[in-house]
Amino acid sequence: MHNVTIIIDGKKYQVEQGEPVLKAANRAGVDIPALCYHEGLAAFGACRLCMVEVVAGGRKGLTTSCTLAAVEGLEVKSDTEEIKGVRKGLMELYLAEAPDSDYIREMAVKYGVKESRFASKQEKKKGAPEEKCVLCGLCVRVCNEAVGAGVINFIARGPDTTVNSAYQEPSDKCFGCTACADVCPTKLIKISDKKGSRTVETWSQTSVELHKCRICGEVVAPDPLINEVHRKLTDLPDDLKDVCVKCRRRYRTKKLSHMDMAK
Repeated sequence: MHNVTIIIDGKKYQVEQGEPVLKAANRAGVDIPALCYHEGLAAFGACRLCMVEVVAGGRKGLTTSCTLAAVEGLEVKSDTEEIKGVRKGLMELYLAEAPDSDYIREMAVKYGVKESRFASKQEKKKGAPEEKCVLCGLCVRVCNEAVGAGVINFIARGPDTTVNSAYQEPSDKCFGCTACADVCPTKLIKISDKKGSRTVETWSQTSVELHKCRICGEVVAPDPLINEVHRKLTDLPDDLKDVCVKCRRRYRTKKLSHMDMAK
């Protein structure tokens, strides 16, 4: 890979050939919003908020900057009136989809939207679940693509689409890794650690056992996650597989001290 010159809003930037324009723009401090983008995952282009106008060096028109690869001579605009209009319309839709999300409300105001034309006028029933999901798909993709657990996916279609575990029942595939919660932009996913178990409340109360350190008794991680890590890291000594990081450090320090004394 080598660097190429691209132009964003009239300014030239040296970026890595092939990298997403959105990533390059973020690094340069250019304000392009996005909900479904994460550097650790393949570009998805679902939220459409990162739309830019391609002026030169590619197919002209509006396209998502997260799926647009940087090439020599590429020129895009991120702040045209057309782009601003598209973003406002999308933010109104997301505000209607997730009216209980502080993140979405703050984001909407930032881009000039205080209320949505699409918001439901029906009064919310007492005790009804919070509406924070914008169906960005980050949780689904990180669980399936990065973690490889495949616990959750999209359920139903159209306005009835939600995200949950299969058949909306507790899953026995969950590692309890919290990756889904970590990438969720609206902080919808609720996870609690109580009485030796971790429960992902949002995924139909999916629960996994927490493993305690054999030496100090502190919680190390969920059992399924430890088993998966050890399955992949076959060079980890057996006597350290059920030991926390702190105790491993003490073990290494003690072992190195003994080795120095033996010299």
